[in-house]
Amino acid sequence: MQNEKEIKEIVKEKYGTIAKTSQSGCGCGCGTSNKIVGYTILQDDYSNLKGYVPDADLGLGCGLPTEFAQIKEGDTVVDLGSGAGNDVFVARSIVGEKGKVIGLDFTNEMIDKANRNNQKLGYKNVEFRLGEIEAMPIESNSVDVVVSNCVLNLVPNKEKAFSEIYRILKPGGHICVSDIVIKGELPDSLKKSAEMYAGCVAGAIQKEEYLKIINDTGFVNTVINKTKVIDLPDQILAHYLSVEEISTFKQNKIGIFSITVTSFKDK
Repeated sequence: MQNEKEIKEIVKEKYGTIAKTSQSGCGCGCGTSNKIVGYTILQDDYSNLKGYVPDADLGLGCGLPTEFAQIKEGDTVVDLGSGAGNDVFVARSIVGEKGKVIGLDFTNEMIDKANRNNQKLGYKNVEFRLGEIEAMPIESNSVDVVVSNCVLNLVPNKEKAFSEIYRILKPGGHICVSDIVIKGELPDSLKKSAEMYAGCVAGAIQKEEYLKIINDTGFVNTVINKTKVIDLPDQILAHYLSVEEISTFKQNKIGIFSITVTSFKDK
């Protein structure tokens, strides 16, 4: 199994390539080789949302966190793993001129792409910062809402990630994150695969463990707003499992899900 540094490099390499090539529709189902590029597990349709910018939508999400984020006009919002700015620009349409939206990403290529998109739009209250979720370059107690779309499951140290989110939120502030979680034990070949890690699945943890990390951090009133079952097609599983292993995988009803969760920092 890769260590934390190796995992981060895998993810950074993958998303840097996507940003440079403007390769879309490659979300959580894509790996770092061409074998499974183009397969999207669960990309939600943003096209009807106010603030939607097609050039910022690389198809990398597994949910639609802004749908449940309760963002208000004038809020300060942070989007973790902001990519080319898709959720940032949607959030900007809600906070208006009086609010502020900060996108955080640890990939230089994504930050560059997001800034180019923002230059076309001319927003003065949108900012993209380079940094890691486990050590965010964001002031404590300064943010009303944190959103994230299929990113936190890629972070090896999830406890540190949620601790940092808690730190930057104002008292009474909240998170709304869409992520991949699992139920049951994934086969070792899936868990160990660098491709599947960069594609979200192997980085996912058990749903109960995910929610426990949120609550142990100090968040309260945690609610799962939406759950979607993810079906990995046989042609994807065949890259990692034998025919017998695929059969066992299905018989054991091992579940891979996208969940959208809200939770609040105590006042």
